[in-house]
Amino acid sequence: MLASHMASDLVSIIVAATYLASFLKIHKNSLQNDTQYFGAIVGRVVNRIGGAQFTLNGVHYKLDANEKPNMLHGGRKGFSLLTWNVEKYVKDRANPFIVLSYYSHDGEEGFPGNLLVRVTYALLEPYKLSVIMEAEALNKATPVNLAQHSYWNLGGHNSGDVLSDTVQIFGLHYTPANNQLIPTGEILPVKGTPYDFLKPHKIQSQMKGLPRGGAPSGYNVNYALDEGKDHKLKLAAIAYSKKTGIGMMISTSAPGLQFYTANYLNVTGKGGYVYQSHAAYCFETQGFPDAVNHPNSPSTIVNPGDLYVHNICPDLNQQINETHFHVKHCSVTLTIT
Repeated sequence: MLASHMASDLVSIIVAATYLASFLKIHKNSLQNDTQYFGAIVGRVVNRIGGAQFTLNGVHYKLDANEKPNMLHGGRKGFSLLTWNVEKYVKDRANPFIVLSYYSHDGEEGFPGNLLVRVTYALLEPYKLSVIMEAEALNKATPVNLAQHSYWNLGGHNSGDVLSDTVQIFGLHYTPANNQLIPTGEILPVKGTPYDFLKPHKIQSQMKGLPRGGAPSGYNVNYALDEGKDHKLKLAAIAYSKKTGIGMMISTSAPGLQFYTANYLNVTGKGGYVYQSHAAYCFETQGFPDAVNHPNSPSTIVNPGDLYVHNICPDLNQQINETHFHVKHCSVTLTIT
């Protein structure tokens, strides 16, 4: 994705693999774990499921444990590594869009029921993107929790780390996790913790307070978003890079947001540039991690006859700067004909 900065030059702000050649290499070896998920739609359930198992309607389901003993991002052959169908592609109109679909079979990666998934990418206006994820459970109740897994570096994909960027996250609470990043079941206030981005902060200034351990320092945490229970589109996060003057707003209908600062990144990407730890951040809007095993989390279960819908709207807004975060909601009005 390209954005215009202060000098009106175009800047590539998506951190990604080396285009199609790298994707095909990953796809050919799809039984191996994909550890980056660059720009992918992740599912059937994003994030982690503790013990790679859950019980639903009295039936115990054992899943593919690709991050043993847990499941991460849908398993070894999750949605990010599968071939999707192009249902419709329209480019010659004010709001160009593409509709992708995938039919997930009963038992795939251990999940129950047949599931029809559709994702619509649409350009609403210059520098504003809409992603609408939908899923229909066809014959059994099943957990569904899809996410769009883009890595953002508003300073430019090859500009180094993002720790000097300013971030604001509209979540009063977060879900703490254990050393395997499985939620403990608590939902705690962010106030007075390093997870408090209710007011704009530079990432590096807040990160100093994170617990030190063997893993690379950085954020990989789920926020319970304000107004997160009504499934309406609301502002979830704002980010700004002083390097380019580019700001971004993320609006979503999801109840949660995983803020991840690419702590484990170490891969050659676009143009041969080597992306290292903290070279980007992800705002993965989602249902809560491991929700199937935590009754106090918003439900991720979709029953036959119900429609799962998850909207996300990244908006590259030139009115954002380091001292003034201009807050507005992204509105999505899209008719597919």
